Amino acid sequence: MARPAPSLKYLVEIFQKSNLALSRDQYELFWRFDGLLRRRNQELDLTRIKSFESTVIKHYVDCALVPGLVELPSPLLDIGTGAGFPGIPIKIVRPEIEMILSEGRARRVSFLKEACALLGFKGVDVYPHKISGRFDMPVSGVITRALETAAGTLQRVKDFLPEGGKVILMKGPNCDREIADAKERFGQSFDLEKDLAYSIPDSPHKRRLLVFNRRSMSHIQGADPYFHALSGGAGDSSFYLAGTKVITSTNNESFKMLMALHGARGIKKYGLALISGGRHVREVLRDFPEQCEALLFSSGENMHYEADAQGIRHIELKPELFRQVDIHGTRSPILLVKVDPMHVWNETDPVEGCTLIVPFQDPANVGAAIRSAAAFGVSRVVILKEAAHPFLPKSARAAGSALMRVPLCQGPSITELSGSRSSLLLLSPEGRNISEFRFPSSFCLVAGLEGMGLPENLRKCDLVSIPMEAGIDSLNAAVATGIVLYLWRESLRNSLS
Repeated sequence: MARPAPSLKYLVEIFQKSNLALSRDQYELFWRFDGLLRRRNQELDLTRIKSFESTVIKHYVDCALVPGLVELPSPLLDIGTGAGFPGIPIKIVRPEIEMILSEGRARRVSFLKEACALLGFKGVDVYPHKISGRFDMPVSGVITRALETAAGTLQRVKDFLPEGGKVILMKGPNCDREIADAKERFGQSFDLEKDLAYSIPDSPHKRRLLVFNRRSMSHIQGADPYFHALSGGAGDSSFYLAGTKVITSTNNESFKMLMALHGARGIKKYGLALISGGRHVREVLRDFPEQCEALLFSSGENMHYEADAQGIRHIELKPELFRQVDIHGTRSPILLVKVDPMHVWNETDPVEGCTLIVPFQDPANVGAAIRSAAAFGVSRVVILKEAAHPFLPKSARAAGSALMRVPLCQGPSITELSGSRSSLLLLSPEGRNISEFRFPSSFCLVAGLEGMGLPENLRKCDLVSIPMEAGIDSLNAAVATGIVLYLWRESLRNSLS
């Protein structure tokens, strides 16, 4: 039986079946927003859900249910709102709530502003940046919808959310593991106030709503390892103040923390990383100032970044200590940056364009692949379990500011990739000539593990190879990846022309 055509009447029917009784004006706002979403979707890739009924249920109803499940604070910050979810449906249902819609992608920012103007919203701000600890607008709570792990969001907001502030997370049903991780990592900073399992009425879709409450700041400052390491110990908060902190001893807690950032464990523990190299440092200071935590330099060295580094903390190290931190021997200031937790990749949720899947164990190859991904417009990069951490010094040295220019996701092991629900393209010497391959509109590109090749579970997927002269049997994995991404990008240009 054919489903009804999109209409205001059909939209109202779906809402009412979901036990959501709204006013006529509210239904009309949803209908007006839906028209704009469908008109702009092909150009802006706002949602991959095409059917009207699914859009209403999975986007509008899903978000509109939340105000009836939990008391929402105001002002409320919607982090990573994308096309306005959950912020816009919440604003329609609860117009008295002041909303801040945060979105870092420029084209979606323009869409959000157009939508807010069309709907006549008052008390809504569109914040055109990623959210980090430097966020300084007053809020009483934050909300996210399938953005990242619970621990990732708590890490992101802990530096600006006030005591008693709420962190509201819209999740799928299977999030027990990330709840446990969040409680283990941030139990001294946040209490899990609510864990509500529910379903969207008249549908098979199961959901989970988590609410964390920000604990007293005075309670956590003495115990939080992040605060302790950055402050240089209890009672010394000079790291957080304007001006310069001087490190003269290897016993200094801040120095120990900086040295720990040479390894993946330290990067994960502190949520920080080191960016070195003059050009890389300048680019990050210029384009991503909200990610910058401090500028490290050697005593007696001239500062070359004063114009770019205004407002950034400065840390002066004795020359012999700076040389230990500067493992690449750049002899120029090093940037300490915040590392946002990676979103967990969902293989069943494809995006338009290319998703690059990186299994490389060599951090230099990881960085080079990420730089190519940013250069050729990849939609996102998935870092597999086998891969080196993308913010390790060698990777960061190769990638530079590209680490902030393309979304990074945490993926499974390469042996767990199935390809059953996504179009997987594998780069392998056993594959057919890539010149014979037509790139689909949405696909995932996987390169083999260095020295190991592709596992058996993926050999039935599409395999392509790069033709080479006799006597050369392989290319560096990151180089080969860059070639394929270039050919994909050229195929897009040719199809448009």
